[in-house]
Amino acid sequence: MTGDALRNMLGRYSLVTAEEAENALREIVQNIALFGLWKARFFDSAAFYGGSALRILYGLDRFSEDMDFSLLRADPGFSFEPYRGELVRTLNFFGLSAEFVPRPHVSAGNILSAFLKTNTSVQLASIGVPELPGISRGRILKVKIEVDIAPPGRFETGLRPVLEPTLFQPRVFGLPWLFAGKMHAVLCRAWGDRVKGRDWYDMIWYLRRKTPVDLPHLEERMRQTGHWKGESSLTPAAFLRLYESAARSLDIRAAISDVAPFLKNPEDLSSVWSNELFARLGEAFLFHTGNAGSV
Repeated sequence: MTGDALRNMLGRYSLVTAEEAENALREIVQNIALFGLWKARFFDSAAFYGGSALRILYGLDRFSEDMDFSLLRADPGFSFEPYRGELVRTLNFFGLSAEFVPRPHVSAGNILSAFLKTNTSVQLASIGVPELPGISRGRILKVKIEVDIAPPGRFETGLRPVLEPTLFQPRVFGLPWLFAGKMHAVLCRAWGDRVKGRDWYDMIWYLRRKTPVDLPHLEERMRQTGHWKGESSLTPAAFLRLYESAARSLDIRAAISDVAPFLKNPEDLSSVWSNELFARLGEAFLFHTGNAGSV
């Protein structure tokens, strides 16, 4: 039965290229891991956010590598240990042997990390799934799981249904607060020479759906990282000034290169994306300052 479930999940993807096969396998592992965390009651005290949450729960049209979570309230003593057993057992139940490897916590850091590792190609072969393009039998698939154990405040969450591998409802950030987190990444993420084009692609997804940015939550995030100081609040005008500066300084070529592996038709971006385009998108932002959100 579990073999049938995996074959059915794979059957929903295009598996022509190595990138397509790896993205599909990673997303299947993410879905099953999410189910395992739900079974372990992880979402009693945490919520899903970030690109994978947007992909799995809201239908973002690009793949995402990592799984990001936030505690509902700060807990410096948080540990993965209460959830590890059920997470691994759930992956085993669906035919995937897995290793869950927590990383040492840096005492001053807010993020606790772990890697979920599985040799999916070998296990898929054992249940009759044909060899996938570009995926060698020795290839270890890794999914990084991160939990913010000291989250900034002023956000809302809710439950949303997931259909695969079976029906369940994890807790997730509402869209205005997810968008605030994404704009914190756009405005404040320090990657050195590595431009995160995925952040800009996701931003367009939110704007296309007329999702407002929750400014109070964004301000909380910026204060936590030292990007907003003083007594004044983050206003729409102040946000737009910061945004225009980021848009005009973006390395467009590097941004496209970053997001391309996660898209079906990345070549479409090169004829559209420009600094001027992104600067003009400032006119499309809507702002959320109340409590009514979309989950």
